Amino acid sequence: MKNRSLNSLGEYFFNFEKMAYLKTPKPEGCIICLISEKSDKVHDLTVWENENFIAMVNLYPYNPGHLLIAPKRHIIDIRALNPSEEPQLHALQRRFLTILDRIYTPSAYNIGFNMGLPAGASIEHLHLHIIPRYPRETGIADLIAGTRVLVESPIETMNRIKELLHRNPFHL
Repeated sequence: MKNRSLNSLGEYFFNFEKMAYLKTPKPEGCIICLISEKSDKVHDLTVWENENFIAMVNLYPYNPGHLLIAPKRHIIDIRALNPSEEPQLHALQRRFLTILDRIYTPSAYNIGFNMGLPAGASIEHLHLHIIPRYPRETGIADLIAGTRVLVESPIETMNRIKELLHRNPFHL
C-alpha cells in the first residue's frame, strides 16, 4: 500500500468556514432563541417573523437564498410542534418557496430538518432548511468541501428578500 502524505486530501471533505464557526466562541444560550429575542450577541439575518415563527437567512449558506424557518418556541423535535403550529410551518414553507422562485429562479430545492447533533444539526433548536439548487451543481459534496464560491453574501440575500416582502407583505 502506498504511503499517503497528509497533504493529499482528495478523499476528505473540509468546509473551512464551518470549522471556523464551530470553533468560534458562542454566546450563552440558543442562537435561534437569541435571534428571536433580538440579542446583540448574534448576527440577525431575520427576513420575517410573527408571534410563533421566524424566517432568516443562513449565515453560512450552501447557496444564495438558503433560508431557515424556526418556531420561536425552543423545541428540538418536529413532533413537539403543536397542532396550530404545523399548518403555519407548512404555509411558511410554501410562501418562502414562492419568494425564492421569484428572486432566484432555482431549478430545485433541498428542504429538510437536521434533528439532533448526530444528524448534522449545529444548532439544537428545530429549524427547517430551504436550499435553492441550480443546474450544473456537482452536488452537496462540493459545497461541504468548501470548493465553491458563493455569488451573493447572506446580507445581500437578506436585503433582497426583505425588499420583496416589503412590497408584498403577508400574515399568517
